[in-house]
Amino acid sequence: MKLYTRTGDDGSTGLFGGARVRKDHVRIEAYGTVDELNGLLGLALAACTGEDDGSRHLLELLGPIQSRLFDLGADLATPADSPHADKVRRLAETEVAELENLIDDIDGRNDEIRAFVMPGGSELAARLHVARGACRRSERAIVSLADVDEVNPATIRFMNRLSDLLFASARFANKSLGIADVPWVARSPTGSEG
Repeated sequence: MKLYTRTGDDGSTGLFGGARVRKDHVRIEAYGTVDELNGLLGLALAACTGEDDGSRHLLELLGPIQSRLFDLGADLATPADSPHADKVRRLAETEVAELENLIDDIDGRNDEIRAFVMPGGSELAARLHVARGACRRSERAIVSLADVDEVNPATIRFMNRLSDLLFASARFANKSLGIADVPWVARSPTGSEG
């Protein structure tokens, strides 16, 4: 079987169940941004060497989330009225609760936030912040889809919690590497910093 099918050369793509829509359809945007997030999460995890306790913990914590994102993409790619809807594993509130437990665990290891935190510090933290930005964009795309079609409500809550987990994980990455978070430096009304 060849990787390419040529069926999308007209700017359309198939949903699970057979329906075809334009590649810029809001549903495609929703699961496409989730796919992008999954790639960025993989890029962040590639920076976890596993050589220290912090990166091993992040690998254990965030690695399984890539599979949940794949589940979420399939959920979004399959409309509720699809003839194959019963073949797709839909995210449930239990996954949202699991993310909340992970957030509590990882953020409990962080120092108290005393300023707005900018993306950066270590390379791993910066990659996690980039993934967090894509997560927020994915959440917005899912909300847009929910405006025009039925969406599993757990997908929105999952993405909302995942962005918090990625933020807490970025801070944990910096702390475990002995690198300070990068604080926001406000400009005074006169234009000078501080």
